[in-house]
Amino acid sequence: MKNLQMIAMVERYFKGVDLQDFDEITATLTQDCTFSVETHGVILQGNDAIKMMFNRLWSNHKSVQHKGFSFVVDTENQKIAAQFSVVNVELDGSTVYKSNCNFFTIEHGKFNSVAVYMAGPNTLNAANR
Repeated sequence: MKNLQMIAMVERYFKGVDLQDFDEITATLTQDCTFSVETHGVILQGNDAIKMMFNRLWSNHKSVQHKGFSFVVDTENQKIAAQFSVVNVELDGSTVYKSNCNFFTIEHGKFNSVAVYMAGPNTLNAANR
């Protein structure tokens, strides 16, 4: 996969997150994708576990938005890093701003691993962690 294709796939992934569209997210993930929140010791395996995590995220927020992306692309090893800002609107209407970085590894044209480094509390709440 080439540089711009890799960036487009990350953008598609985050479009799915922001629109609360797991089908859009799934289109970018291998079936056995490993998803980790490195800053909070969370490791999930497979799309069912990842879907449950995103459903918790969406049910605990009015909205989530990812923006201001910077990318570092390694086409030779099929890896891409994305640094970005996060704007979460809480259920009470308050807004939380964060800065995150995700590292993606591509296998057979899809992400087979996503590693999240998150500032502040774990808003992904995997297994209530």
